[in-house]
Amino acid sequence: MHSIAVVNQKGGVGKTTVALGIAEAASASGLRVLVVDLDPQANASSGLGVWNVTPSIDDVMSEAKAGAAISAICKSKWPSDGPQPDLIPGSHLLANREPLLASDPVGAQDRLKLALAGVAHDLIVIDCPPSLGLLSINGLFAADSAVIVTEPAAWAADGVDLMHSTVERVAGRLGTPELSGIVINRVGRTKDNRFWCEQMEDRFGGLLLPQIHLRAAIAEASGQSTALRSLGKRPGAQEAILQFDSLWLELSRQIRDGKRNSDHLATMQTSVPSTIDD
Repeated sequence: MHSIAVVNQKGGVGKTTVALGIAEAASASGLRVLVVDLDPQANASSGLGVWNVTPSIDDVMSEAKAGAAISAICKSKWPSDGPQPDLIPGSHLLANREPLLASDPVGAQDRLKLALAGVAHDLIVIDCPPSLGLLSINGLFAADSAVIVTEPAAWAADGVDLMHSTVERVAGRLGTPELSGIVINRVGRTKDNRFWCEQMEDRFGGLLLPQIHLRAAIAEASGQSTALRSLGKRPGAQEAILQFDSLWLELSRQIRDGKRNSDHLATMQTSVPSTIDD
């Protein structure tokens, strides 16, 4: 089993979209995938077609208990003839759980890791909230690797630096998670997008993973709470699938090799697209 935390303390960068894209690609490759919705907004759950289900991640996090997550696992509602990750559903109640965690001086940071003990899935994708609080720290403590999601915009690099520092601090204590890299999401064709992509490339170099381009098909799949593969011949859907497959291919290579290869990653940079599918 391998677990990946998808993180950024800044909201609105498409972190959940990337988390579900990784989960879809990994599931389509034949792996048994579990998505953990650790965000009180529960967007990963709604993206998988699941609303207001109990037990939820809030129940899992309510006590320090080994294996508590197993009873909360449910099936996603994506079409059964395609990739269908499992889910530990999110809950808005989780927003009230975070301050309660602070009252646990021993287990505040690794409650999720303890709860996931015994989970038998091949891959766990943890969609962390847009914060640097105890929920995100629990996600990092439970993860073998971390993926930082950002966008080509002003001040994005500063946020990546801060998140990178947090990942390194946790790894300095535990030995994990290893930073798999940085995904620039929602890459468009504008001059501004090109400029900020170039800034990110100059600043982070070989840490950059394959980009995800801005496509209407991605938003459509999210709006329909379904997989990209279920959109059929919708313009842009196949291109988006290939990009997430490329991202998963690189992440799976890292998992297989047990380490990052910066020289290899540096050769995988994709250019900014010249068009945006509508």
